[in-house]
Amino acid sequence: MATVLHVCTTCRAGQPVPEGETCPGQRLHTALLGAGAPEGVTIRAAECLSACDHGCNIALTKPGAWSYVYGRLNEADVPEILRGAGLYAASADGIVPWRERPVIFRKQSLARIPPMEP
Repeated sequence: MATVLHVCTTCRAGQPVPEGETCPGQRLHTALLGAGAPEGVTIRAAECLSACDHGCNIALTKPGAWSYVYGRLNEADVPEILRGAGLYAASADGIVPWRERPVIFRKQSLARIPPMEP
C-alpha cells in the first residue's frame, strides 16, 4: 500500500509572511523532499489542510488505513516526521504503537480519521 505524506505548502504557521518570502509550509515541504522519503512513502504538496491555527501541518494517508493530521511542525522536525511516516507506512492499518511513535506524533496530533469503508 502506498503511503502519502501530504504537506500543507500554503501554511503560514499563524504569522504574516512578507511579500517575496517563502511561507513556512513550503519550506517544510522543500526540506522533506530534500531529506528523502522513507521506503513506501510519497511526499506530496497540498494547498491547504484547513488547520491554519495549527500550522505547519502534514497528513498521512494510505488505502484501507487510519489517516492522521499533525500540526505545529517546522523544519527542525523533518527527521522525526520522516521516521514517523516510515513507521506508518510499515503498519498494516495505519496504527503505530504509541511508544514507537515520534514524540511530535504523540503530542501534536490534530485528527485521526477512520479508514473508508470498501
